[in-house]
Amino acid sequence: MSAAMPQAALLLIPGMLTHAGIWQAVSARLKQAMGEDLQLLVADVSTQDSIAAMAQDAWRQLAAQVAPQLPCGVVGFSMGGYVALEMLAHPRRPLQLACLVSTSARAENPAGAAQREKAIAAFEADFEQAIAATARYGTHPAQRAQLAPLLEMMREVGPQVAIRQVRAIMRRRDLGAELARLALPVQVLCGQDDRITPCVLSEELAALIPQARLQRVPQAGHMLPFEQPRAVADSLLAQLQLQLLRAPSPEPDFSQE
Repeated sequence: MSAAMPQAALLLIPGMLTHAGIWQAVSARLKQAMGEDLQLLVADVSTQDSIAAMAQDAWRQLAAQVAPQLPCGVVGFSMGGYVALEMLAHPRRPLQLACLVSTSARAENPAGAAQREKAIAAFEADFEQAIAATARYGTHPAQRAQLAPLLEMMREVGPQVAIRQVRAIMRRRDLGAELARLALPVQVLCGQDDRITPCVLSEELAALIPQARLQRVPQAGHMLPFEQPRAVADSLLAQLQLQLLRAPSPEPDFSQE
């Protein structure tokens, strides 16, 4: 018996200090709803020195693992959102949708760069203390009794990768001009209580993109796929049904004419 062919594909891109595990609960709900109709891939953003290199590797992954004719979209969380934006600005194949989670289109500014340097120093001085502070600051208070899986993921990423990712983020560029020319549906998601990438940046991002829609998720901070995976998955399912898996229009019935 031949395996069922997928009808669509999604590439999920982790953020800084996270890996494929950040998408585990989101992926489980997507698979529960769509089964073999959906091909899910997760990008590896742990080895590259720039956002552009991460985007190039993500395009290569799509080319190698997703059939050219298969409708597909990209989903980027935090730093992964920068990667997704870079992919949208320099497409190598048609994309039918994008979802940008807890992210921004802005380039780094001097104040942001200074904060990044402090983060690097903290990672070098006491990585365990630094990730504990990051996890607390990046989540809604209601989630803070359940941070063990998030902290374990950060430990698995480790300080060397984290510092390389911070440096890559610091060199990201402004993509406002490219975003204004996008011609595909984009969902922008933000946690209502995000302190790392506040909702005002998501509002700005959605305003830049002609076909973007903004969704604020309550009871969530920055770590939206970890804190509210059901909300993220349900938003993606709605996009998939609307953009990638549109049912064909029924044939007209002329039998009564």
